[in-house]
Amino acid sequence: MTQQQAPDSGKVALVTGASRGIGYAIAEALVARGDRVCVTGRNEDALGEAVERLGADRAMGIAGKAHDPAHQAAVVEGVMGAYGRIDHLVNNAGTNPVFAPLADLDLAVAAKTYETNVLSALGLAQKTWHAWQKDHGGTILNIASIAGLGASPFMGTYGMSKAAMINLTMQLAHEFAPVVRVNAIAPAVVKTKFARTLYEGREEEAAAGYPMGRLGAPDDVGGAAAFLSSDAAGWITGQTLVVDGGLFLNAGV
Repeated sequence: MTQQQAPDSGKVALVTGASRGIGYAIAEALVARGDRVCVTGRNEDALGEAVERLGADRAMGIAGKAHDPAHQAAVVEGVMGAYGRIDHLVNNAGTNPVFAPLADLDLAVAAKTYETNVLSALGLAQKTWHAWQKDHGGTILNIASIAGLGASPFMGTYGMSKAAMINLTMQLAHEFAPVVRVNAIAPAVVKTKFARTLYEGREEEAAAGYPMGRLGAPDDVGGAAAFLSSDAAGWITGQTLVVDGGLFLNAGV
């Protein structure tokens, strides 16, 4: 990081899908407040670059596929071995492999989407719970989407998976209380490589429906994540925070 690091908070976070975009912005916000962070992703080189930017004294990276149970186990074991604790889990890894109406949906693709977007989050929550949080407390944050709160043309598979993630958030919040707080963030379109098909070449048009007059930036979600995983949000659990530049204000228009 280019900015001066905060004193070590003593807390440790695991952020999935964090070599770039929203996941990286979340990791950066947590490091900036003094946490140590493990970031995951599929590309080992990209993870190495992310760790270098975050600061090797505060960050580590473990490459692998989020939906792979063996990778999940290796990540939790690796973080516990390196840092001895996992206070915050951020389930950010996700996929959206198809833009198609549900009538033409390949169900194998739908299953893969659920495996990555929902079951990977549940798997890591289970492993983190048993490894540390059950006895010591902490937070879990699931990065959902406003697509999970309404219908989105040609994004039904993604939206259904994010709706499931929002419900997963409530279920885990109920089961893990009062030891662990579990919340979600539902962003609208954020300017990342993942979402570029939704705005590339027509950003002004895409932003026209947002009362704030712009699309989201990764830091918008990073700041929200830092808040929800902090003591300042100590009485908040089971909630989904919509971070959408006011987009939903136009839902009835």
